[in-house]
Amino acid sequence: MAPAQADPRSGPSSGAGPASTSGTRDRGFQDCPALSELPPGADPARWRCEAMTAVGRLTLGRVDVEVPADRPLAITFAEGTVDGEFRQVFGAMAATPLRVRGTPLSITPRYGGYSDFESNDERRGELDLTFRIAGPGVPPGCSIGSAADPVRLVLLETDPPKVVTPDPLVVTFGVADNRFAVPGTSGCGPLGPVLDRALRLPSPAGANGLDLDARVAMRSYGEV
Repeated sequence: MAPAQADPRSGPSSGAGPASTSGTRDRGFQDCPALSELPPGADPARWRCEAMTAVGRLTLGRVDVEVPADRPLAITFAEGTVDGEFRQVFGAMAATPLRVRGTPLSITPRYGGYSDFESNDERRGELDLTFRIAGPGVPPGCSIGSAADPVRLVLLETDPPKVVTPDPLVVTFGVADNRFAVPGTSGCGPLGPVLDRALRLPSPAGANGLDLDARVAMRSYGEV
């Protein structure tokens, strides 16, 4: 198993670039890793870029938000083999702020520095996330989780893949995780304890959930 490489453009501390770009519904292959970013020895004909968008519901402690169809979560990465070994390269993640009901706050999912989208019999993939918090008086850099202590998702398949179009290949499937724990806030200064109480953080495993419907378009690097 070879996890995808972290991309500093879309890391949890980045305030610009793909991780914070709006208009996620229209994102796609433009965020694919460049050929020069693939591992040495990678044959473009044996590598492909996957551009995923996902909608659904997310619960973190008291936070219960919807990822709507007009503002989906978008993730792009490359995968293939080098000398027979499966490898991945992370491209970018894009998300828009999600309003936390009953509060003046919003949260924005951000790439936490680790992903592994190689599916097996036990899970569909793994992904680390943090969640930038915005609102009145909230300092820049305030988030749920951090690079050192992100939310680790282990995604289980809830709906098997269905082919939407064969060329270009587009598939849909469902994933969920209701077993992950959520750490407290980070980088929030004196407001941290207040936000932790208001959002009921940290939140133990079993008290949180993610349920997504995903759509993935795939393109071979041999076609570029």
